[in-house]
Amino acid sequence: MGKDYLKGLRILAVDDEPDVLETIVDTLETARVETATNFDDAVYLIENKNYDLVILDIMGVNGLELLRRTVERQIPTVMLTAHAISVDTLLESIREGAISYLPKEKLAELDHILNEILEAQEKGIPTWKLLFEKLGEYFDKKFGPNWRERDKEFWSEFSRTYHIGKGIKERLQRDKTILSKGI
Repeated sequence: MGKDYLKGLRILAVDDEPDVLETIVDTLETARVETATNFDDAVYLIENKNYDLVILDIMGVNGLELLRRTVERQIPTVMLTAHAISVDTLLESIREGAISYLPKEKLAELDHILNEILEAQEKGIPTWKLLFEKLGEYFDKKFGPNWRERDKEFWSEFSRTYHIGKGIKERLQRDKTILSKGI
């Protein structure tokens, strides 16, 4: 393995299942991982501490609302789910600004996957492109081979713009230098 992008990172992991949090802490041994098991504790930590990365479960902790808060604070966020894994939660995670969406079935590989995501970010490679290259077959098996057909317009637009994440778009839309040029 090359560079350890996780080493020393401040990571918040939020999940209502203590065994999942324990696995995350053990798997991400080179990072400094804090945990929360509920929405209120997570909100407090997100609003009062600084993190380099947040990992959110979707179901038991209202992860999509927490995602909105992490994006507001410009904290890269990865969604990690088992029960809520669906095309709809994948689409909402993308729309709301997550940098990735991982099934809990891949929890044992979390350190490797996150290292690849963080390396991609550093090199300017779209994290979603990496995810679909790495887990495209998984999603095809889980959702069916034509799962993107249902939302053709979204995926067409996404394939043109996936390299610009929501957090980056929001920052660009507020940049006076860019706005003064009429872009």
